[in-house]
Amino acid sequence: MESSIVYTYGGGLYMNLTNRCTNRCSFCVRQMTDGLGGADNLWLEKEPSVEEVMKELERQRAYEYEELIFCGYGEPSIRLNDVLEISRRVKDKADIKIRMNTNGLADRIHGKRTAPMLEGLIDRVSVSLNEADAESYNELCLPEFGVSSFDSILAYIKDVKSFVQETTVSVVGCIPADHIERCRQIAAELGVGFKVR
Repeated sequence: MESSIVYTYGGGLYMNLTNRCTNRCSFCVRQMTDGLGGADNLWLEKEPSVEEVMKELERQRAYEYEELIFCGYGEPSIRLNDVLEISRRVKDKADIKIRMNTNGLADRIHGKRTAPMLEGLIDRVSVSLNEADAESYNELCLPEFGVSSFDSILAYIKDVKSFVQETTVSVVGCIPADHIERCRQIAAELGVGFKVR
Protein backbone atom coordinates (compact mmCIF):
# COMPACT_ATOMS: atom_id res chain seq x y z
CA MET A 1 0.00 0.00 0.00
CA GLU A 2 1.44 3.34 -1.07
CA SER A 3 2.16 5.80 1.72
CA SER A 4 0.55 9.25 1.76
CA ILE A 5 2.61 12.43 1.78
CA VAL A 6 -0.40 14.75 1.48
CA TYR A 7 -3.85 13.71 2.69
CA THR A 8 -7.26 15.12 3.54
CA TYR A 9 -8.77 15.02 7.01
CA GLY A 10 -11.80 16.86 8.36
CA GLY A 11 -11.89 19.25 5.43
CA GLY A 12 -8.21 20.20 5.72
CA LEU A 13 -5.17 19.25 3.68
CA TYR A 14 -2.33 17.75 5.70
CA MET A 15 1.35 17.19 4.99
CA ASN A 16 3.00 14.06 6.39
CA LEU A 17 6.75 14.78 6.33
CA THR A 18 8.16 12.27 8.79
CA ASN A 19 7.34 9.30 11.01
CA ARG A 20 10.05 10.28 13.49
CA CYS A 21 8.91 11.63 16.85
CA THR A 22 10.59 12.48 20.15
CA ASN A 23 7.55 11.23 22.08
CA ARG A 24 5.87 7.85 22.42
CA CYS A 25 2.44 9.02 23.55
CA SER A 26 0.29 6.23 24.93
CA PHE A 27 -2.82 7.59 23.16
CA CYS A 28 -1.19 8.17 19.73
CA VAL A 29 -3.50 7.22 16.87
CA ARG A 30 -0.61 5.77 14.86
CA GLN A 31 -0.50 2.88 17.34
CA MET A 32 -4.10 2.03 16.44
CA THR A 33 -4.34 2.41 12.68
CA ASP A 34 -2.12 2.78 9.60
CA GLY A 35 -4.19 5.56 8.08
CA LEU A 36 -6.41 8.51 8.85
CA GLY A 37 -8.94 10.56 6.90
CA GLY A 38 -8.19 10.31 3.18
CA ALA A 39 -4.96 8.34 3.78
CA ASP A 40 -4.92 4.56 3.93
CA ASN A 41 -1.27 4.49 4.95
CA LEU A 42 0.68 7.25 6.70
CA TRP A 43 3.76 5.10 7.33
CA LEU A 44 6.42 6.49 5.00
CA GLU A 45 8.83 4.22 3.15
CA LYS A 46 11.11 7.25 3.01
CA GLU A 47 10.76 10.87 3.99
CA PRO A 48 9.62 12.97 1.03
CA SER A 49 11.83 15.72 -0.38
CA VAL A 50 10.60 19.30 -0.54
CA GLU A 51 10.16 18.83 -4.30
CA GLU A 52 8.04 15.71 -3.79
CA VAL A 53 5.82 17.52 -1.29
CA MET A 54 5.36 20.48 -3.64
CA LYS A 55 4.48 18.17 -6.53
CA GLU A 56 1.92 16.35 -4.38
CA LEU A 57 0.42 19.64 -3.19
CA GLU A 58 -0.10 20.62 -6.83
CA ARG A 59 -1.67 17.23 -7.58
CA GLN A 60 -4.05 17.57 -4.63
CA ARG A 61 -5.03 21.12 -5.70
CA ALA A 62 -3.74 22.46 -2.39
CA TYR A 63 -4.33 26.09 -3.26
CA GLU A 64 -8.09 25.57 -3.21
CA TYR A 65 -7.95 24.87 0.53
CA GLU A 66 -8.24 27.55 3.22
CA GLU A 67 -5.46 26.00 5.27
CA LEU A 68 -2.54 23.58 4.91
CA ILE A 69 -1.42 21.68 7.99
CA PHE A 70 1.91 20.09 8.82
CA CYS A 71 0.78 17.01 10.74
CA GLY A 72 1.21 13.31 10.06
CA TYR A 73 2.56 10.24 11.79
CA GLY A 74 5.55 12.10 13.23
CA GLU A 75 6.72 15.43 14.65
CA PRO A 76 6.98 17.95 11.78
CA SER A 77 9.43 20.24 13.58
CA ILE A 78 12.05 17.50 13.29
CA ARG A 79 12.20 18.64 9.66
CA LEU A 80 11.87 22.32 10.52
CA ASN A 81 14.01 23.66 7.66
CA ASP A 82 11.87 21.73 5.16
CA VAL A 83 8.67 22.92 6.84
CA LEU A 84 9.88 26.50 6.38
CA GLU A 85 10.98 25.97 2.77
CA ILE A 86 7.65 24.38 1.81
CA SER A 87 5.80 27.20 3.57
CA ARG A 88 7.90 29.79 1.74
CA ARG A 89 7.10 28.22 -1.63
CA VAL A 90 3.39 27.90 -0.82
CA LYS A 91 3.21 31.55 0.27
CA ASP A 92 4.89 32.57 -3.01
CA LYS A 93 2.05 30.89 -4.92
CA ALA A 94 -1.04 31.66 -2.86
CA ASP A 95 -2.43 33.57 0.09
CA ILE A 96 -3.17 30.52 2.20
CA LYS A 97 -2.96 29.88 5.93
CA ILE A 98 -0.38 27.37 7.13
CA ARG A 99 -0.56 25.57 10.46
CA MET A 100 1.95 23.34 12.22
CA ASN A 101 0.73 20.82 14.78
CA THR A 102 3.63 20.14 17.11
CA ASN A 103 4.64 18.62 20.42
CA GLY A 104 6.35 21.93 21.26
CA LEU A 105 9.82 20.44 21.63
CA ALA A 106 11.45 22.01 18.56
CA ASP A 107 13.96 23.96 20.65
CA ARG A 108 15.11 20.78 22.37
CA ILE A 109 15.24 18.90 19.07
CA HIS A 110 17.39 21.54 17.37
CA GLY A 111 19.29 22.83 20.39
CA LYS A 112 18.34 26.44 19.68
CA ARG A 113 15.47 28.91 19.77
CA THR A 114 13.20 28.15 16.80
CA ALA A 115 10.08 30.31 17.24
CA PRO A 116 11.50 33.38 15.40
CA MET A 117 12.08 31.19 12.33
CA LEU A 118 8.31 30.73 11.93
CA GLU A 119 7.49 34.42 11.56
CA GLY A 120 5.77 35.27 8.29
CA LEU A 121 5.67 31.62 7.19
CA ILE A 122 3.57 29.75 9.75
CA ASP A 123 0.25 31.41 10.55
CA ARG A 124 -0.99 29.01 13.22
CA VAL A 125 0.72 26.71 15.68
CA SER A 126 -1.13 24.08 17.67
CA VAL A 127 0.96 22.75 20.56
CA SER A 128 -0.02 19.41 22.08
CA LEU A 129 0.27 20.02 25.81
CA ASN A 130 -1.83 17.00 26.82
CA GLU A 131 -1.17 17.18 30.55
CA ALA A 132 -1.22 19.67 33.40
CA ASP A 133 2.17 19.03 35.04
CA ALA A 134 5.61 17.68 34.25
CA GLU A 135 5.27 14.28 35.91
CA SER A 136 1.87 13.52 34.33
CA TYR A 137 3.15 14.63 30.92
CA ASN A 138 6.23 12.46 31.23
CA GLU A 139 4.09 9.44 32.14
CA LEU A 140 1.54 9.97 29.35
CA CYS A 141 3.80 11.10 26.49
CA LEU A 142 7.11 9.37 27.28
CA PRO A 143 9.28 12.14 25.78
CA GLU A 144 12.88 11.27 25.00
CA PHE A 145 13.94 14.47 26.79
CA GLY A 146 12.37 13.27 30.05
CA VAL A 147 10.50 15.14 32.75
CA SER A 148 12.02 18.52 31.81
CA SER A 149 10.08 18.39 28.52
CA PHE A 150 6.98 19.97 30.05
CA ASP A 151 8.78 23.17 31.07
CA SER A 152 10.42 23.29 27.63
CA ILE A 153 6.96 23.15 26.02
CA LEU A 154 5.65 25.98 28.20
CA ALA A 155 8.69 28.09 27.28
CA TYR A 156 8.12 27.33 23.59
CA ILE A 157 4.46 28.38 23.80
CA LYS A 158 5.43 31.68 25.45
CA ASP A 159 7.99 32.32 22.73
CA VAL A 160 6.06 31.17 19.67
CA LYS A 161 3.00 33.35 20.36
CA SER A 162 5.18 36.41 19.70
CA PHE A 163 5.95 35.25 16.15
CA VAL A 164 2.82 33.41 15.00
CA GLN A 165 -0.60 35.01 14.48
CA GLU A 166 -2.52 32.27 16.25
CA THR A 167 -1.15 29.90 18.91
CA THR A 168 -3.31 27.20 20.48
CA VAL A 169 -2.74 24.63 23.18
CA SER A 170 -4.48 21.31 22.65
CA VAL A 171 -5.14 18.36 24.93
CA VAL A 172 -6.51 14.88 24.37
CA GLY A 173 -9.92 14.21 25.84
CA CYS A 174 -8.77 10.97 27.46
CA ILE A 175 -7.05 12.70 30.39
CA PRO A 176 -9.01 13.38 33.62
CA ALA A 177 -11.46 16.29 33.51
CA ASP A 178 -9.65 18.20 36.26
CA HIS A 179 -6.39 17.90 34.27
CA ILE A 180 -8.18 19.29 31.20
CA GLU A 181 -9.38 22.24 33.28
CA ARG A 182 -5.88 22.88 34.60
CA CYS A 183 -4.55 22.83 31.02
CA ARG A 184 -7.27 25.32 30.09
CA GLN A 185 -6.03 27.57 32.91
CA ILE A 186 -2.43 27.20 31.71
CA ALA A 187 -3.48 28.26 28.20
CA ALA A 188 -5.33 31.27 29.64
CA GLU A 189 -2.30 32.24 31.74
CA LEU A 190 -0.11 31.99 28.65
CA GLY A 191 -2.58 34.04 26.61
CA VAL A 192 -3.15 31.42 23.91
CA GLY A 193 -6.13 29.48 22.55
CA PHE A 194 -7.29 26.15 23.94
CA LYS A 195 -8.82 23.07 22.34
CA VAL A 196 -9.76 19.55 23.47
CA ARG A 197 -9.39 17.01 20.70
